[in-house]
Amino acid sequence: MNMKKGKKHIEALKLVDRTNKYPIEEALELMKKVNYAKFDATVEVAYRLNVDPRKAEQNLRGAVVLPHGTGKVSRVVVIAQGEKAQEARDAGADFVGDDELISKIGAGWLDFDVMVATPDMMAKLGRYGRLLGPRGLMPNPKTGTVTTDITKAVHEIKNGKVEYRVDKFGNIHAAVGRVSFDNEKLIENIKTMTAQMLRIKPQTVRGVYVRNVTISSTMGPGIRVDLETIK
Repeated sequence: MNMKKGKKHIEALKLVDRTNKYPIEEALELMKKVNYAKFDATVEVAYRLNVDPRKAEQNLRGAVVLPHGTGKVSRVVVIAQGEKAQEARDAGADFVGDDELISKIGAGWLDFDVMVATPDMMAKLGRYGRLLGPRGLMPNPKTGTVTTDITKAVHEIKNGKVEYRVDKFGNIHAAVGRVSFDNEKLIENIKTMTAQMLRIKPQTVRGVYVRNVTISSTMGPGIRVDLETIK
């Protein structure tokens, strides 16, 4: 981190009360105030959950369609053949193919954001699990990216579908828009994400489930949010 950025970050931190949980409107105003990025930064929400990802039923993963998208249009690869490949092209997928495209990906071509595959193609993709898995690119039925409904999958991804996955510390991070979004859109997106987090609460969780909710912009400091204002 260069000194200039470090100084800006320190100045931004002074404006944030780390002990306070801000109502969402206040939190968003503060986030925009302390955002010092020169570009249209991504807004991220982070949930600190009382879950143990080592337990299968608490290893939370899935996807949700945000009403106003994230401000980024994903590049979608579809691995399919025949009619399903044509369906993918008609739906607006950026890249479509089967064996040849799989080989290209296996050779290290990863110039895309999301991969969708029909179930019959998954066996061929399986051998590239070590390449795709750690990057979050392996299609998965839980996130709706292994499917026969290619049209729906591509349209949802292009229109603001966000995948989420709990990390080993019990946190879930998700992009919910850009700093340039007006607050109403950001609030609707955050409320949609929060509703999903509450919906997937494992029955085996005891005590407080959502320990903390924080919003931040790219490079900006985290601002704690009052959960009651985003339910």
